[in-house]
Amino acid sequence: MAKENYAVGDIVRMKKAHPCGSYEWEITRTGMDFGLKCRGCGRFVMLPRAKFEKGVREILESHKDK
Repeated sequence: MAKENYAVGDIVRMKKAHPCGSYEWEITRTGMDFGLKCRGCGRFVMLPRAKFEKGVREILESHKDK
């Protein structure tokens, strides 16, 4: 599987829904940990890189598209 490049500003769809019901997250920080902001309720969470990469389904919007 090809290694994806994630960047601040990308919108991703995760495998599991947030408790508010949204699957969409905006990347706000990258590195060893990823900062994510829920597009449904605005909650901010931090995930380790391995858990983030395992949970991502697809990139909905890339920062390059904007």
